[in-house]
Amino acid sequence: MGRSNQGARTAKLRNFPRRAAGWIGRILAGFLLVSIGATVIFKWVPVPVTLTMILDPNGFDKTWTPLSRIDRDMVAAVIAGEDAKFCTHSGFDAEAIEKAIERNARSSRLRGGSTISQQTAKNVFLWQGTGWTRYARKGLEVWFTFLIENIWGKRRIMEVYLNVAETGIGTYGVEAGAQRYFRHSAAQLTRTEAARIAAALPAPKRREVVSPGGFTRRHGNTIAARSGVVRNAALDACVYR
Repeated sequence: MGRSNQGARTAKLRNFPRRAAGWIGRILAGFLLVSIGATVIFKWVPVPVTLTMILDPNGFDKTWTPLSRIDRDMVAAVIAGEDAKFCTHSGFDAEAIEKAIERNARSSRLRGGSTISQQTAKNVFLWQGTGWTRYARKGLEVWFTFLIENIWGKRRIMEVYLNVAETGIGTYGVEAGAQRYFRHSAAQLTRTEAARIAAALPAPKRREVVSPGGFTRRHGNTIAARSGVVRNAALDACVYR
């Protein structure tokens, strides 16, 4: 009896790698199915809520707004302020990533080189934060960025980004931001107003949109000037063609 039990345990140990590989394969297959399925759904369906919104201690205010009802200056402003190569890269800006790595090597304060596509992938499917889970998130961010670039396309990426990006404390999307700061819809944003919202995007909880001062004001003015270049050079063409 003892020998048979020992033999059974030995057989289980020998079979463990195969069983583990089977479980890992099922998990990966399930992840692929869910991630691709969700990406396909959100190509057509408005994103109802994100993990960032759910976990926001201030609650959240948002109003999904089609891109056709968002002023074109807002699109130009986020391209000018966040991702000038939005229409020409495939989701990743190698030059910006290299510069971010160089900056981070010289400073303890980490700064990213994320594109609008990467930010959208993170905002919709993943989580925020800078702890050790940041590295796992970055890996998943690459996968979801690849998916949305190939399934959604640039126009949809921009539409979703402008609806889920945090634009203030407990405020998400440019429509909610426009209503909060300027008391009118995103369809009526001026170039200056759009630039001020874009200038606050990297740190929406700290940067003022109405009557900004210091760096935020200067950055907003720079974005407003660059927005004209975006429009004149058709750097937003992929969104509107």
